[in-house]
Amino acid sequence: MKNYTITVNGNVYDVTVEEGGAGAAAPVAAAAPKAAPVAAAAPKAAAPAGGAGAVKIEAKAAGKVFAVEASVGQAVKRGDTVLVLEVMKMETPVVAEADGTIASIDVAKGDSVEVGTVLATMN
Repeated sequence: MKNYTITVNGNVYDVTVEEGGAGAAAPVAAAAPKAAPVAAAAPKAAAPAGGAGAVKIEAKAAGKVFAVEASVGQAVKRGDTVLVLEVMKMETPVVAEADGTIASIDVAKGDSVEVGTVLATMN
């Protein structure tokens, strides 16, 4: 299963998509309606990626979003804290890996995240 967080017109949706396998005819049919919003959101996400959001800030560990320190449009320098994750009951800062401007914050305080989840983007 893959989990995605999608924002459409300011509304955030958590979507779970099951991957095909043995006897996957029913789950694939059930996942098709969920895939449609992802496809609809993809062009919208692709448009900002050309000018904004080219650099992804991803979770390096599974945890819970403890605090969001940066905001969209904020200029950050390499090493500045963008948000804080609670990982194994420890507050772990997630920092900008390069200088830039925050293009999007893709999670909210209290969200659970897995390794590789896109937390924010910057340009």
